Amino acid sequence: MLQRHMTALAVAVGLTALAQPGFAQDTYKIGSAVGLTGYAAASDRAWRDGQALAVEALNAKGGLLGKKVEYIAEDNRSEPQEAVVVYRKMMSNDKVNVFASGCVSAGNFAAAGAVVRAETPMVLCSILPPRPEEVKWAYSILPPPRFEMEARYNWLKANTQVRKIGIMHDPTPYAQLMRDVGVKSAQEAGFEVVAVESYKPDDVDMSVQIGRINAAGAGAIVKMGQGGSTVTIAKNIKQLGLEKMILLASLDDGAPLKAAGEELGERFMFVAPRVQIPAALQPGEPKEVAEAFLKIWREKFGDRDPNAGARGWDSVMVIAKAVQLANSFEGPKVRDAVEKISGFQGSFAKYNFSPEQHVGITENPYVIGVLRGGQFQVK
Repeated sequence: MLQRHMTALAVAVGLTALAQPGFAQDTYKIGSAVGLTGYAAASDRAWRDGQALAVEALNAKGGLLGKKVEYIAEDNRSEPQEAVVVYRKMMSNDKVNVFASGCVSAGNFAAAGAVVRAETPMVLCSILPPRPEEVKWAYSILPPPRFEMEARYNWLKANTQVRKIGIMHDPTPYAQLMRDVGVKSAQEAGFEVVAVESYKPDDVDMSVQIGRINAAGAGAIVKMGQGGSTVTIAKNIKQLGLEKMILLASLDDGAPLKAAGEELGERFMFVAPRVQIPAALQPGEPKEVAEAFLKIWREKFGDRDPNAGARGWDSVMVIAKAVQLANSFEGPKVRDAVEKISGFQGSFAKYNFSPEQHVGITENPYVIGVLRGGQFQVK
């Protein structure tokens, strides 16, 4: 099955091929605006590396419709303004054919208008841009925010007596969307949100916000946002002596998740795709495809966290599938073809797109993870 899966998706070129003479003469170009520095660096570096592995592995199968695919990644520094600069550079100078950009939602939003005017499809790590004319050209590899909330609330309700919670979020579009979903769905799940607090990703102390949440009677903090802020919150909870406070974190790279778990032990939990905790993989095609990716990932990166890398890998696979379905490299035809991809098993999740569904993950892929014995396990 793996051989069929790989052959059906034959695409592109590895980073080592970029230096070959004559390489750029007849290629299909995938561009990626990624936060290689700034708050999104951990996730976006892994997203980029997963994409590079995908094009490298699939290029060995002969290319895509007779062409090689050139992979171009540009650092947007996790800043919306910089994202606009690198998108324009890739469109005007590099002449990219399709974008597979990283997790900085605000940056993808800022550049979406120009990308749409160029009729260039976008397969994103982030949530979709807000305007309908932009959504038409954009597809998301990120699970809907409600899946994160469902997983956290369901676990909390089934395994604790906590019914009062506090929410902490950063100012990114994804975290704010998650906040709104979390507040709205809390009552339906049987919880009272007693406090909502914001922070900046680079804040070095959040004790004041945590203190207010604790004073309001919350037994758990539901945190929206990625990166080192999770570690800061975990350390502050410990420093404040809140020995019963539970912290539930968002989808993230393994490095901050592990550091936070080392601070709070099993009072720290997070939503995790099964590829991040391989023991939780479901038998059959989901496990086979995920383990095939993990084998390649581990050969290159050892025990580095595979979460964002798996979605980066899948983004290239989705693009390759769309090009094959369209039998064309033309932007409008590739855009239309993504809407025909259904039941497509990736390493992170299964993807189901349609004209009405541009968020490809339609089934909740999450389990609740915990750090136990130095390893991620299902709680």
